Amino acid sequence: MIDKEKSTLLNPQVAYRRSETLKALGHPIRLSIVELLNQQEHNVGDLARELTLDSAIVSQQLKILRMSGLVQSERREGHSFYRLAIPQLSRLLECLRSCDH
Repeated sequence: MIDKEKSTLLNPQVAYRRSETLKALGHPIRLSIVELLNQQEHNVGDLARELTLDSAIVSQQLKILRMSGLVQSERREGHSFYRLAIPQLSRLLECLRSCDH
């Protein structure tokens, strides 16, 4: 009998979804955004200031993260506030930090 974990590793749809998640995180700006959102929610202006980037660039990267399902937004006080949509990303970020040389 194949255990559940092994069967999901062999499932092409699961492998595809996982690779899409890694692709979305595979850009330095997007990874930095996710790191900041892991600490707390932010709006575009806050993220742009933290990253010293133009708001338009941050918005483009947030769109990719949102389309991939990694972040979600909520409109408040005339701004969209972004947060991680998948709490388990925190563990993935920890793993990545542990790989730093």
